[in-house]
Amino acid sequence: MKNYCSAVHRLAHRLRRHHYPFKSEAIPSNGIYLLFEKGESGHDGDRIVRIGTHTGRDQLPSRLNEHFLNENKDRSIFRKNIGRAF
Repeated sequence: MKNYCSAVHRLAHRLRRHHYPFKSEAIPSNGIYLLFEKGESGHDGDRIVRIGTHTGRDQLPSRLNEHFLNENKDRSIFRKNIGRAF
């Protein structure tokens, strides 16, 4: 499993990075996002702390804004799935 995680990090480290606040027009309309936490490292670089996607067409920029602007963290499907697992 560690090899898979390292491979994902190696791929991610080659991708273009955007930082918040960002211009919505600079973000692709659709896709998968990877979030890194400032100061956290792993696998020889910045550590991925979140991977996610969006629902609906052309909603990636608004989904990313939700991560930084919306204080209602209960909307997170990631958190819901972790809660279900426990």
